[in-house]
Amino acid sequence: MEPLRVLELYSGIGGMHQALRESCIPAQVVAAIDVNTVANEVYKYNFPHTQLLAKTIEGITLEEFDRLSFNMMLMSPPCQPFTRDLLIQTIENCGFQYQEFLLSPTSLGIPNSRLRYFLVAKLQSEPLPFQAPGQVLMEFPKIESEHPEKHAINAENQIEGKKIEPNIWSDSSRPCSGKAAILFKLETAEEIDRKHQQDSDLSVQMLKDFLEDNVDVNQYFLPPKSLLRYALLLDIVKPTCRRSMCFTKGYGSYIEGTGSVLQTAEDVQIEYIYNSLTNLSQEEKLTKLLMLKLRYFTPREIANLLGFPPDFGFPEKITVKQRYRLLGNSLNVHVVAKLIKILYE
Repeated sequence: MEPLRVLELYSGIGGMHQALRESCIPAQVVAAIDVNTVANEVYKYNFPHTQLLAKTIEGITLEEFDRLSFNMMLMSPPCQPFTRDLLIQTIENCGFQYQEFLLSPTSLGIPNSRLRYFLVAKLQSEPLPFQAPGQVLMEFPKIESEHPEKHAINAENQIEGKKIEPNIWSDSSRPCSGKAAILFKLETAEEIDRKHQQDSDLSVQMLKDFLEDNVDVNQYFLPPKSLLRYALLLDIVKPTCRRSMCFTKGYGSYIEGTGSVLQTAEDVQIEYIYNSLTNLSQEEKLTKLLMLKLRYFTPREIANLLGFPPDFGFPEKITVKQRYRLLGNSLNVHVVAKLIKILYE
């Protein structure tokens, strides 16, 4: 069989391209298209031989698309101005069958919650290797399974903002409130129980498997001002934890809802620190909080959690803040690679 000719839209830093490589299907990316110049620099750094077009898809003519002669399209578009209903309507009108998914890396044993909507589509003349019409699958289909709908939800009920996985439906940096709040000292019994269950799930790897060994972490420690202001809002994890929040593009710049922070002083009891903060002066509180040695995950560590291989890198001139933004806008490579394999079946 001839290798597939793949067009990559909204290519970003190349998460889809990397997933295509990992899937090991015979394929060649004939062109990648993205308007973000910083993302394009990273893409070119990692995929120097791929044709990269720095333009919007609206700026490409039908003739130009035809000349690329592609038979597979990969894309990770922004939420706006696209709508799910019209996309599906268009896909059906063009003679494709499709399947929707809501998947998180935790389903592959990766300790990071990043629930995302995925859609795969194939011409009706080449049917998908499984059937689950009208369902949004919450796990990868077992191709031989007769009942893929066992872990599915009705398509009419699932996209309306229902939080399938706590605290990770949106990449928004806005603070949560009430029972959904991402708190430590004030967290609900439900939150504590959920985190305990996640950390007890032996099918998921520990965070320590994704951490850098030889790195100067001094620049990643939380500054005193942030510690004092956001102490109760931090989602704190240890290297032995089997969970982390979704890392968003605001990570490193904002605290609330942008991702977990790492407690590197593992011998210090976090409960003791937080329970001792009452009635202390600001200076005394800071002294206590500094004992935890809280730091941000490095961009490389986030890339590891997202499934980018060790040889994936950034040009030196790309700042740490830019790396966080680019990774926050990216996807999990392992999840997409598995979907590509399923689509190719």
